[in-house]
Amino acid sequence: MYRYTLKRLLMIIPVIIGVSLIIFVAMDLAPGNAVDYLAPEDATEEDLKLLEQQLGLDQPLLIRYVKYMGGLVQGDLGVSYISNQDVMGTYMDRLPNTIALAAASIVVAVGLSIPLGIISAVHNGSIRDNLAMVFALLGLSMPNFWVGLLLIIYLSNGLGWFPSGGFNDGLLSLVLPAITAGTGFMAVITRTTRSSMLDVLNQDYLRTARAKGVNEKTVVKKHALKNALIPIITISGTQLGALLGGSVLTETVFSWPGVGRLIIDSVNSRDTPMVTGSIIMTTIIISLLLLAVDLLYAVVDPRLRSRYGAKGR
Repeated sequence: MYRYTLKRLLMIIPVIIGVSLIIFVAMDLAPGNAVDYLAPEDATEEDLKLLEQQLGLDQPLLIRYVKYMGGLVQGDLGVSYISNQDVMGTYMDRLPNTIALAAASIVVAVGLSIPLGIISAVHNGSIRDNLAMVFALLGLSMPNFWVGLLLIIYLSNGLGWFPSGGFNDGLLSLVLPAITAGTGFMAVITRTTRSSMLDVLNQDYLRTARAKGVNEKTVVKKHALKNALIPIITISGTQLGALLGGSVLTETVFSWPGVGRLIIDSVNSRDTPMVTGSIIMTTIIISLLLLAVDLLYAVVDPRLRSRYGAKGR
């Protein structure tokens, strides 16, 4: 398992190089640059050129990229063109907000989707199954921003139960964004749970357990669900990674100061160091999360644990 983990960690290096190069090229090809955002309206051509020299934008793309990667090797993500603040510090200030939103959203999604998926699979073809699938399809088909606006209109502006945006009201500020971001993911996890449970429920070992007189609830919870967890863990880990990357629409609707809004605002202002540094950090976090999900398979399934152990030897 140690060799497998080390191999996965080393694979992050070429991923970072590829991601950073793509971002640098994309930002360079985009119309305009940070000078257009920073320069006053009455700036002369000389003022613009001087500002470009100060930011290093007068140098060729390759030279700027090599310099940036040289700093990255030393743990330096650069300084923002716009705010003149350290990229790492700014990112780390926003990251806790994104983690809080992602954690709350995945709790909402998993807490609703797994029971719905189990009920749907156990009562396959029944009214309960159809209602659960209709609910899942509604969650999948409704855009996040639309769900968020509805929640703000009815639960915030109408009933006044929750704040309409920001993060100054503690846990109450998390409720509406978490429901908004978790709705679409809940639908995906529900369908995955249902499909995985259907594959397991008709297995021979479950028939044997029923023949021995084991209670049906025990058969479903202890035997079927445990063996159906691998696909559920996979899709839940993937969805959590997407949330950690920043739920841009949700963060925008609720004015949530997370990583997603930071990246979008930086792209709009052509702040290349901030965009590149933020995406690199997000890539590292998601890569580590997916590695943790892979290792969690070994905890759930002893067969995979022995396979990892064989690779380690």
